[in-house]
Amino acid sequence: MKAVAHTLRRPAELAAAGLVTPEATPELDRVAERYAVAITPAMAALIDPTDPADPIARQFLPDPAELREHPAERADPIDDAGHSPMPGLVHRYPDRILLKAVHTCPVYCRFCFRREMVGPGRSDGLSAEDFERITAYVAARPEIREVIVTGGDPFVLSPRRIAGLTEAFAALPHVRTIRWHTRVPVVAPDLVTDELAAALRRDGIATWVAIHADHPREFTAAAREACARLADAGIPLVSQSVLLAGVNDDAETLAELMRVFVENRIKPYYLHHPDLAPGTAHFRTDPAVGRALMRELWRRVSGLARPVYVLDAPGGAGKVPIGPSHLDAAEDGGWIVETVRGDHAPYDPGLPPRSGPPTAS
Repeated sequence: MKAVAHTLRRPAELAAAGLVTPEATPELDRVAERYAVAITPAMAALIDPTDPADPIARQFLPDPAELREHPAERADPIDDAGHSPMPGLVHRYPDRILLKAVHTCPVYCRFCFRREMVGPGRSDGLSAEDFERITAYVAARPEIREVIVTGGDPFVLSPRRIAGLTEAFAALPHVRTIRWHTRVPVVAPDLVTDELAAALRRDGIATWVAIHADHPREFTAAAREACARLADAGIPLVSQSVLLAGVNDDAETLAELMRVFVENRIKPYYLHHPDLAPGTAHFRTDPAVGRALMRELWRRVSGLARPVYVLDAPGGAGKVPIGPSHLDAAEDGGWIVETVRGDHAPYDPGLPPRSGPPTAS
């Protein structure tokens, strides 16, 4: 494979770099006409074109399978539009809002649940007027305590714009937390400068960064340095990953990914079950597979390295945890607990006598 000096955006460029065969480009052009393609030099360098099962290639190289849609798939699978009172804002939960600051990314994941909304030409992003309306909306609602900045990938914004956005919400006394969702530290680590890290922090608001990675190989030396730059600036880091068939749907890979997060001072946060985005059926597993993997992960890694396995309920109902339960009711009114070894033991909670059935608090 040839060394890549710039982001690859067209199948012909992928072929020239040795990542796909020239014969494949006509069909891949059809994919690229519908869904944006971008692979940074950092990710291109990780791809082994001789391995048909390469997990980095599977995440970023276009695939003809993307043109095959399942009847259950939707252009807006978690109904952002139904919870968007104005452009760029999603208000799904009472105490927090989602701000779509930009509609472009340094890479385009082939499983992205917003794939119909992101990419060149999809949108111009937020105008100054849009942002003023959003800040006014938040200012008028004291129940909103957290702003989640996403896109696209908001870390493609300049430090000046990131600082301005942070300052605007820090000025609202009821907004206590701002959280940035990004893949940049892993896929384009050179963008994570000291200037960017400084722009994220302002007095009066707690800044968190959620870093998306799906395979341990993504943590190159440069990626580790980028994550360290954020952590050393005093910014707490959490992870987001997607459970992907052919990428991380085995216990060994998933456990190693979570360990790599922790050793880079990133607390595993969410493991997402894939959403029903168009043309992504080849990435999805049965939730039973995910639950079995979470049970095995529980046996392999410490609590510090365990994410919450979640599903975004179709129709916009929000995230729900779908991991396995390790405590089940017994026929005698007690409980059965599953141990870390996989066996089962009775558990008596040792409660005082009650008059009537137990009640949930």
